[in-house]
Amino acid sequence: MPLILETIVTTLSPAGELHLVPFGLIHEADGFVLAPFRPSPTIANLEANPAFAASSPRDIRVIAGAVTGRRDWPTAPCTAIAGRRLADSFGHAEFEVAAIENHETRPRFRGRMVHSAAHAPFIGYNRAQAAVLEGAILSTRLHMLEPEKVLTEMAYLAIAIGKTAGPREREAWGWIEDKVAAAFGPEARILGRDDR
Repeated sequence: MPLILETIVTTLSPAGELHLVPFGLIHEADGFVLAPFRPSPTIANLEANPAFAASSPRDIRVIAGAVTGRRDWPTAPCTAIAGRRLADSFGHAEFEVAAIENHETRPRFRGRMVHSAAHAPFIGYNRAQAAVLEGAILSTRLHMLEPEKVLTEMAYLAIAIGKTAGPREREAWGWIEDKVAAAFGPEARILGRDDR
């Protein structure tokens, strides 16, 4: 199994508009791959403008926000490609699409790294941030999973939120709970509003 790095990927639309989305960047022995499922704006963007940036956000709210309709995060110009990257990141890498493996469901865009940079020191991991990340990913699969499985996983992830979250993580968790509650009902709100 390849290593998958959870990042914020930015691409440009055919009209030059920025598209910012959380994305698992697949790290294989010979490089990095984006493999979006159809339909996806990322596919159209990469076909029109074959370059992308992948950033590691310092604020977990960026990932939770992007999967809950909050995509207006500060960006900065890329260095080696036309486009923008997430501004507040530990680091980022810029890629040109070197090859496309077409597939009717999930094409693979193999990226060639043309630039990378570190922007802030990484001090350590936080369990609440990991829980928000897993909750965000879970919230993108509500149409594929049984409510009981989702609610069970949300309850387990909420333990880390309750024990280790700061204000940003609690806010991000609230956005995810709201999204899950909209799909499955108020019992998805494991933490009360006062606990956030």
